[in-house]
Amino acid sequence: MAPRVWLVTASIYVLENIWGFYARGDLDGVEKIIVVDEGDEITRRKSLEMLKGLDIEFHGPREREGFFRSRYGSSHERYLSLVPERSHAETSYGFMLAYEAGADYVIEIDDDVYPENGYSLVRDHIASLNPSPGKYVESPGRWINTVDLLILDPQIDLYPRGHPYDPSTRVRNYRYRDAEGSCVLNMGLWTGHPDLDALTILYLGGIDGRAPVSSIGVREKRVIPEAGNYFSVCSMNTSFSNKIIPAFYQLYMRYMGIDRFDDIWSGIFVKRIADRVGDKLCIGSPAARHMKRPRSTWKDLRAELEGMIINEILWKIVDQVDIYSKNYADAYLELADGIEKRIGEFRDDNHRKFIETQVSKMRIWVEALDKIG
Repeated sequence: MAPRVWLVTASIYVLENIWGFYARGDLDGVEKIIVVDEGDEITRRKSLEMLKGLDIEFHGPREREGFFRSRYGSSHERYLSLVPERSHAETSYGFMLAYEAGADYVIEIDDDVYPENGYSLVRDHIASLNPSPGKYVESPGRWINTVDLLILDPQIDLYPRGHPYDPSTRVRNYRYRDAEGSCVLNMGLWTGHPDLDALTILYLGGIDGRAPVSSIGVREKRVIPEAGNYFSVCSMNTSFSNKIIPAFYQLYMRYMGIDRFDDIWSGIFVKRIADRVGDKLCIGSPAARHMKRPRSTWKDLRAELEGMIINEILWKIVDQVDIYSKNYADAYLELADGIEKRIGEFRDDNHRKFIETQVSKMRIWVEALDKIG
């Protein structure tokens, strides 16, 4: 029996990129597309006209509130609070819909990601999630630099958004060994604009949100970071199994001036839990083309700066939390408890308040899924 695949995207634009995948037949096998948007009817109508033949649903603020009211009644505001407004982290809502419906796999694609020749979005993601050959990779610095898996033009030493700045995490000397197995999450790579933080983009001279460097290809088709090794999970071209959704809440962003770490931290959390459970995450195929729209690098820098400081501490706490559960929901709650116990390691009062909010949302997320699962 073919797996049930849902595609989730957050967008306020006409979905020209989805049409690009559709026109090539790359969406064959997708049961439903969930678009988390802000409710603009003109944009929706244009997208629907373009994507005739697809089962596509748009969920803006009105639809989201209706969903939570219908599922949670008088408590709906508690669960609606999981979804930030006008933030990429709204994709959590789409994951919740897929979880309730019992979809086997979710593919998340950003609205500035387009097809790349030689790859098929759905087919290659499902192949990477299921048993297939690749390489295990291990770093003495505990972090895999995903940009190392790209062919850059010009060739330059870069690290992705979310990779810690601590020099101990920025070492190579990777060790590889042959591997074959299944994964619960697969991060597809990209050509076009690499996923870099604002500080790096500014250093390279990009003030419109885009660095003057391009990915022109992918070096590795499938690698699996060893247990205890982390990587910066960028969700713009990612697929995952239904089983991890209870531990894959996209952290609450656009809060206290902090944004753009929802996928980074959710990726660190789920990697830690997958290591404990005995599951694997992988990186590689399919590649897609990232055509980033112009934006203010200065605005991104403001949104990222405090998160960058938190990131240096948070991943180490997550790495050291004791997790005993062998299922994702219970392990996620253990992780939330462990983070809360060490919240004093964040020296800034605002950072502690921010993390307290994240821990609270993590618990509400598990509670919400438990009520509809």
